[in-house]
Amino acid sequence: MNWNFRVLRSLARLTFAQQLILLALVPATLATLAAIAVLTRQHLGNLTELMRANAQTVALQVATVAQAPLARMDRRALQRTAQSGTYQPNVQQVQIWTEDGEIVANSETMDRARGEGLQVVVPIVSDDGRHNGKVMVEMSLAAVQNARRSVWFNVGLVLAISMIGVGLAGWWAARRISEPIRALGQAVDRLGAGEDASVAIEGTSEVRHLQHGFNQAARALAESHRLLQSRINDATAELARKNAQLEVASQAKTRLLAAASHDLRQPLHALTLFSDGLANGETDPVKLQRIGHIRECVDSLDRLFSELLNLSQLDAGVLQPQWIDFPLDRLFDEISRNFRPVAEQQGLRLVVRKTELWVRCDYVMLSRILNNLVSNSLRHTIEGGVLIGARRRGKGVRIDVVDTGVGIARQHQARVFEEFYQVEPTGRQAARDSRGTRGMGLGLATVQRLAELLNTRVELSSRVNKGTCVRVLVRSAPAALPPSAVSPAVAAIEEEESLAGVRILVIDDERTILEGLTVVLGNWGAQVMPAQTRAEALSLADGWAQPPDVVISDLLLQGGDNGLDVIGALERHPRGIGAGTARLLVTGETKPDRLREVASAGITVLYKPVSPRVLRQAIQAQRAAAALAVGV
Repeated sequence: MNWNFRVLRSLARLTFAQQLILLALVPATLATLAAIAVLTRQHLGNLTELMRANAQTVALQVATVAQAPLARMDRRALQRTAQSGTYQPNVQQVQIWTEDGEIVANSETMDRARGEGLQVVVPIVSDDGRHNGKVMVEMSLAAVQNARRSVWFNVGLVLAISMIGVGLAGWWAARRISEPIRALGQAVDRLGAGEDASVAIEGTSEVRHLQHGFNQAARALAESHRLLQSRINDATAELARKNAQLEVASQAKTRLLAAASHDLRQPLHALTLFSDGLANGETDPVKLQRIGHIRECVDSLDRLFSELLNLSQLDAGVLQPQWIDFPLDRLFDEISRNFRPVAEQQGLRLVVRKTELWVRCDYVMLSRILNNLVSNSLRHTIEGGVLIGARRRGKGVRIDVVDTGVGIARQHQARVFEEFYQVEPTGRQAARDSRGTRGMGLGLATVQRLAELLNTRVELSSRVNKGTCVRVLVRSAPAALPPSAVSPAVAAIEEEESLAGVRILVIDDERTILEGLTVVLGNWGAQVMPAQTRAEALSLADGWAQPPDVVISDLLLQGGDNGLDVIGALERHPRGIGAGTARLLVTGETKPDRLREVASAGITVLYKPVSPRVLRQAIQAQRAAAALAVGV
């Protein structure tokens, strides 16, 4: 079975022409061999019978001559008679026997080599019909053997000539049949490559019919290809036009969103500052309640703008991880401080488990991820609460944010990380969202994008009406690092130092924002120097006794001026700022190109609206960094 399979596989590897030649040679060879075998057998049989007949004739002749000498028992005459028989061609031996089997005469050839022989025995009959003896004649078969050798030589010669003739005929036939087929195969290859393909009409009628049909199919296919290519070109041009329109629309949307975001952030930033200024020293419960409502609205708007800003920063590519080792508990404490009042206001529990684990990560990015997750959980939890915990998993640390909220159906779980995708709320969740607490569907999208920047993944599991668990895996770091290993940005949030007597130059072209900053900073005990333009800022520099401790400038100023350029001009001023002056940029910009410009400046940026707490922490952190730079 295996042998047959190997033979079939070997035959399958032959070309069509080779198979045709083999198909012609094998039957011709078998037929020729069969015919030659039959004819050779008949020829050799006839030759053997002829030799037997010759031996019979010689024996009869010797018997006739030996009749009289045998009757007289003349041995001499009998010997001569036997010897005369050996003179005949191919006779090797002649013997004359008496009736009782005695050999009375024996003659053998001496001049010829003895070989295989054929013996014939003939009786010696007297005149009265009695058998007086016998004559044995042995005929040599050398002629038969010579004939056999000659026949095989001729057989080989005839077979070779026949095979050559059949092979040439098969080759001619194979070429006549396979050459048009090979041309068709090459034409098919050209047709598959998209080239124009046609074949000449030649060969047998069947092949000509096949070639004619192929040419018609090739022409039809070429026409279809040209028509399809024309449609593809039209569709490509239409798609390019649509893409250009979409790109223009996207750019217009981005510009509109950025402009609207910037213009809306300005009064919102001022509103944030003024609300804090109103609350400072206020004791009337009614007014404090109204101020609280204002702050709630401001916080809601702040959250929406922050989601847009985070996504804009990611699109601009200005966020790059700053890898540091820090205790995870510091970040947990910050989250607890930020969201515990929110949870208590909603009648929910916020449980943050203490941990001794350290992680290697970007503190700000991980903080944004967890803040978005906790904020999202609180927004979609009606009763129960939110649990935040961490545990070691191999070489990493897994952070879990678990809530008892409304949950996410399976068909929505893969899409909640897409931008602007939101699951429609129901029941009490819909009622809460109607009061303005619903987001824009960007929180989880930002989480996903930040996780990609951190080379990690976010896993989500949820059951409807049971709750949701989101897991974030980060790299672990050795615990109990020395204080110097902790980032200044992390250490700066631990405690708030007094700003009494701190000289702060504030530059903003919006008078309301400038007044709000002056009120807030003045309440903290700082000496505020307000300026709306570059000229006012440089005029202040001409008259101050010493440079300010902190410069806070808006990015976009009047007349197309730039806060970065104004800070640069103050640095070049003879009495301007130096390395000991902390620098802060405040902006409401969300354009990707503007965000990249800000990021390349190397100055800490706060995005409007800025809460007083964040502003104070940033001032504290930048003062500490500036003091470290000058070695104070």
